[in-house]
Amino acid sequence: MTLPGSKFYDVVVLGAGAAGMMCAIEAGKRGRSVAIIDHSPSAGDKIRISGGGRCNFTNIHASAKNFVSRNPRFCISALSRYTQRDFIALVERHGIAYHEKTLGQLFCDGSAKQIIEMLVSEMLRAGVELRLGTTIKRVEHRVDGGYRVALSTGDVVCKSLVIATGGKSIPKMGATGFGYEIAGQFGLKLVETRPGLVPLTFDPATLARLEPLAGIAVDAVAQHGKTRFAEAMLFTHRGLSGPAILQISSYWREGDEITLSMLPETDVFATLKAAKAERGKQALHTVLATLLPKRLAQLIAEDEKGPGNLADFSDKALRRVEAAINAWRVKPSGSEGYRTAEVTLGGVDTNELDPKTMEAREVPGLYFIGEVVDVTGWLGGYNFQWAWSSGWVAGQAA
Repeated sequence: MTLPGSKFYDVVVLGAGAAGMMCAIEAGKRGRSVAIIDHSPSAGDKIRISGGGRCNFTNIHASAKNFVSRNPRFCISALSRYTQRDFIALVERHGIAYHEKTLGQLFCDGSAKQIIEMLVSEMLRAGVELRLGTTIKRVEHRVDGGYRVALSTGDVVCKSLVIATGGKSIPKMGATGFGYEIAGQFGLKLVETRPGLVPLTFDPATLARLEPLAGIAVDAVAQHGKTRFAEAMLFTHRGLSGPAILQISSYWREGDEITLSMLPETDVFATLKAAKAERGKQALHTVLATLLPKRLAQLIAEDEKGPGNLADFSDKALRRVEAAINAWRVKPSGSEGYRTAEVTLGGVDTNELDPKTMEAREVPGLYFIGEVVDVTGWLGGYNFQWAWSSGWVAGQAA
């Protein structure tokens, strides 16, 4: 029974981000009455700022291997049922021009707002009611099996409730742990959450030594265990950033070391041996400056504290220099946290969800999609693809 003043919908989606809007579109297309609710006055806030304002909306190489989860197979079903090719086709139907940047990353030629406008127009076409600037006060499970959501604008009731409220990353955009609270309310287990795709920081002593390098970027390989990423790395006033570091941060844990190679395509020892034979009177930092940015070359040479001329370096000393460049082992003290993290690792335990529908196994009619789930993509459009795919399958089922 619906109480007076409460509006009934077949499906209510909490969160008007990428996953939520995709879910609402698909549920609406299937003839269901749908409302999507968000506390923000605008839809798709994270989409708007993504990719430097151009939205890296998917990756042509997206597959399960590009995701981090306690159950790495969970995402296979959704990713295979709604693929990157499906979303690209939607973008093309709306006449949105795009281009491939690097490593399969697809960006809008124009603005990320084009993706938001596309999704909003699709929702309107599907008859979805968009309720923005609306605070969600509480969620209740009704005795008839449906759900009641108390809002700042009045209560709504529904058969199916979809949680698409995202994670904790970028709190200035309004991110909260609300979705995890709902999961806990209904008895679903959580995998510990932590910042992902985030710059790493150093202790004060290390920062003081590396301070002259702030602003320097190099192409590097960052490695943690057997996982490695070859992309750009940036020295910052707090530690390390850049795509290679953001990628490896999703695998790193406090207390762990990472190994960095700053000339991954160069046999540094052989190069230095040749320089020793040909230009032995040159200083080490002079030779290194032909391979690396000058300030970085100087710091490595200063750390070695070797003889004045390269001719006087022993093979053992040259091996140490090689290790400092291509096997630099560092132990970050922490990360910059949710403030700058692009995603939240962990979340609703995938064992609690049906991978084909994203419905909670023990709570019929309750769905979790997107970042709130323990599925986190690599940098480069993968997290958007998980949003589209998980939203699509939930929209089919809800």
